[in-house]
Amino acid sequence: MMGYNISIGIDLGTTYSCIAAWRNGYVEVIANEQGHRTTPSYVAFTPTERLVGDEALYKGGINYKNTIYNIKRLIGRDFWDEDVQSDIDLWSFNVIEKLEKPYVRVEYKNEFKEFTPEEISSMILTKLKDNAQDYLGEEVKDAVITVPAYFNDAQRRATRDAGRIAGLNVLQIINEPTAAALAYSLNETKKGKENVLIVDLGGGTFDVSLLTINNNIFTVKATAGDTHLGGEDFTNRLVDYFVEEFKRKYDKDLSTNPRSLYRIRKACDRAKCILSFSDYASIEIEYLFDGIDFYSSITRAQFEELNSDLFEKILEPIERVLSDADLDKSDIDEIVLVGGSTRIPKIQKLVSSYFDGKKLRKTVNPDEAVACGAAIQAACLLGDFSETIKNLKLQDVIPLSLGVRIRGDIMHKIIKRNSPIPTSKTIKCRTYRDNQSSMKFRICQGERTLVKDNITLGEFSLNGITLAPRGEVKIYLNYDIDQNGILHITASEKGTKLSKKITISDCKGGLYQKDIEKLIKEAESYKEDDKRKKERIKTLNSLENYLYDLRNYLKTTELNHFLYPNLYQTTPPTPPTTPTIPPTPTTPTTPTMNLENEIKLIKTVNSMINWIHEHHNASKEDYEDKIKELKEVAKFIKKLC
Repeated sequence: MMGYNISIGIDLGTTYSCIAAWRNGYVEVIANEQGHRTTPSYVAFTPTERLVGDEALYKGGINYKNTIYNIKRLIGRDFWDEDVQSDIDLWSFNVIEKLEKPYVRVEYKNEFKEFTPEEISSMILTKLKDNAQDYLGEEVKDAVITVPAYFNDAQRRATRDAGRIAGLNVLQIINEPTAAALAYSLNETKKGKENVLIVDLGGGTFDVSLLTINNNIFTVKATAGDTHLGGEDFTNRLVDYFVEEFKRKYDKDLSTNPRSLYRIRKACDRAKCILSFSDYASIEIEYLFDGIDFYSSITRAQFEELNSDLFEKILEPIERVLSDADLDKSDIDEIVLVGGSTRIPKIQKLVSSYFDGKKLRKTVNPDEAVACGAAIQAACLLGDFSETIKNLKLQDVIPLSLGVRIRGDIMHKIIKRNSPIPTSKTIKCRTYRDNQSSMKFRICQGERTLVKDNITLGEFSLNGITLAPRGEVKIYLNYDIDQNGILHITASEKGTKLSKKITISDCKGGLYQKDIEKLIKEAESYKEDDKRKKERIKTLNSLENYLYDLRNYLKTTELNHFLYPNLYQTTPPTPPTTPTIPPTPTTPTTPTMNLENEIKLIKTVNSMINWIHEHHNASKEDYEDKIKELKEVAKFIKKLC
């Protein structure tokens, strides 16, 4: 695939994100500018610039109020969602409510700005896209983006909108464990039919999918999960533990200080990772709170005890998937672990023990498998005929049942969970009173009996119904689910042209098309800011490189003063005693090397090095002026000018 048809796969994660590309018959993970194969899902705002990825993470300790993370836990959710409210108390940044939706509020370029979760997610996607374009040397437009299998319709739509804002043509939204299965199959030689269980535990979400793989046909049998269970929750338990320890030791509550809370969170996150391969981890933070240095430690056994109830929740979706697929534990051929949190030894032990000690497959990189699988699917959608994937077919399912409210506040299920997609189903409704002119539909998603216990995706009314006695008018309600798992609904009256379609994203504060177009334009302005930032840094690097080249040159000439003193004239030469013929006028020559020029250059170099230390946020033009000034002083050194 060349040029326009280059496609990529993106794993937009809660804590880290990853991007991969399929080309020349194989998939490759694309590293960022720091050489890391995963990029922190962080966005930071400063008085002068916007930072994304590693840069944002590194500055989080001093810019904690304007550093956004865990945005995946907000996307597609309502502000008053119970999980959202519990998370807000743990974050150092500000989350506000607008139109019942969560917005993040930051100070950027000395003014307050508010961003939707889709906008923040699009900034992370743009960063990944730019990394891919730099690596591939060509423009990237087409992408498959993954989401947790248990993401609802609103969350899937919001993720797709984030991709559009980032300037991507989102080919498909696919489930993370399904993508991981595609990556697994590429690394394995399969014989006949296999039942493969994908256990995907990442930074913020947990998914389990059971697939049957047979001759490159991937059929998802069942899926289950928890969109609010992952490594961040394990970190939160550590944070609570050490906050209590600090309070017990010093009678001070550090949770009242957002900066202290952010710093201890980062330390706990590191400790959690260390405990995956060590029995012990220490916490050492200077001046954590009120000038107090905090030193402590935790063992793996303590960590496992703190999270024991969360770890046990891992088994519930596994049991549900087996039940939905009508399979026994012994029917599972392979168990594949995906997501960074599956490195935790206790998680591995629980899963293996549940399957009577069955060996777990670790042949795919848990941090990269989802992005790799998404890249494979992108290649298939674009018609890549590479030998390894030319016959690959994917049949996914919906994670939650979809229905409509009926009388009695009951949810009537129209399409049940784990139904294959794409799919379409129509039900027949009748008027329930004489001369009824309109009918209202409330669209729901979930598994509970009552509407109030499920997710309301939206509401709409079909107006202008033919007036007739009760029950005579028939209304057809069609639910159509596309390959992205996104729902399209049409209500129509039989025998007339009366019809109406619902766009879920237009309900309950979702993004309208005009909103998306506006955000796309704003994203372009950020792109220009990023371009100017790169040019400024490039000019700064040019100035610094020139300065240090000159300094190294001057160090060499210092040595030459002792070895070859005749090269350096400190006084003008003695005029000749005999008359000489005046020389023919010539054009001015470049100043020659002498002690006076050298001293002037040394002072200029040292002065500019100090100036750079004090002006790291100077403009590109300021740096260019300094380069010109330096070249004027150093013009007697031909090889460096």
